[in-house]
Amino acid sequence: MLRYSADRREREEVSGEFLETETVVIGAGVVGLAIARALAKNGHDVIILESGDRFGEGISSRNSEVIHAGIYYPEHSLKAELCVEGRQLLYDYCRSHKVDHRNCGKWIVAANEPQTRKLQDIRAAAARNGVKLAIHDADAIIRQIPEINACSGLWSPETGIIDTHGLMLSLLGELEDAGGQLALRSPVVTAESGNGHHLLRVAGDNHLTLQATNVINAAGLGAVPLAKTWAGLPENHKPRQWLARGVYFSYSGRHPFNTLVYPVPEPGGLGVHLTLDLAGQARFGPDVEWIEQEDYTVNANRLETFAKGIRQWWPALDPSRLQPAYAGIRPKLTGPDGGFADFRIDGPEDHGVPGLVNLFGIESPGLTSCLAIAERVKAMLV
Repeated sequence: MLRYSADRREREEVSGEFLETETVVIGAGVVGLAIARALAKNGHDVIILESGDRFGEGISSRNSEVIHAGIYYPEHSLKAELCVEGRQLLYDYCRSHKVDHRNCGKWIVAANEPQTRKLQDIRAAAARNGVKLAIHDADAIIRQIPEINACSGLWSPETGIIDTHGLMLSLLGELEDAGGQLALRSPVVTAESGNGHHLLRVAGDNHLTLQATNVINAAGLGAVPLAKTWAGLPENHKPRQWLARGVYFSYSGRHPFNTLVYPVPEPGGLGVHLTLDLAGQARFGPDVEWIEQEDYTVNANRLETFAKGIRQWWPALDPSRLQPAYAGIRPKLTGPDGGFADFRIDGPEDHGVPGLVNLFGIESPGLTSCLAIAERVKAMLV
């Protein structure tokens, strides 16, 4: 796959070994792995460059592991289209490849009348995306979850949970079976596009310069910073990025839930909600905190705020059983007052650079959408 170019002696002296390949994917999170798998199965010679020691240790390891239905996103947005398409692809993939998952459904609950009015808006928006939600009154919810305090709620039967690590292992296995490669500890430090190809300088364990026909920048939190320094990429296709940290608290011991429970969404996120892992342990989060730099600290002092929010719909919460768990960071393309920002999948028709695809702002529902995103990127490179 990687071909050494003996006639590149000048570059070799400057930047180490010089190699050529057809297609490079930068970033081995769930989206990068899905893209690399799709391209390799379509006949591309593919190598993934991952800066970390292992695959999937960034955004992909720090989320809720929820398979989203496609409820909250504006009609015809990429998030809406790719979530709805990707959800079905993901369920089918999990069944056919024996990836652990559970179609457990979720409740979106309103604690008061103003929130009930918001539920009607959510239901209408979901319907425009082709997602059917059933609205129920308090009695119906209490029959399902007696401890819930809600005056109404929406039931989403298409929502589920997934073993993200198991999914990534499966995608990587298929990539390698199709002849693809994963190079760990291989950060891309500079990139340049021109003359029909792309030059990537790679540091770390694999100090070399790669020349590729196609490059997909799926570097997660690092995608925008890499694009900022990308020679040959027009400046108006280098967006600004904001970081929104969300922390999670786990809940020890038994609880009454076998489905997910979400409050009415809040600005910047979906509110402090309850999710389950495949073993049935409950966790709450994420919240939204705007930060200046990458920082995964979980401040235990946020517990009181979490407890207050949860008790609006679960009064029986025992705060002493909440424990700091982990934090994730969303790569946002708008700041705290910027409103909705869609996925950006910028291909050659957008920026005019042949063979280059940049993925920006791939936050939730990126996990749910990963297989659909891969198909979209594949189509751009045909």
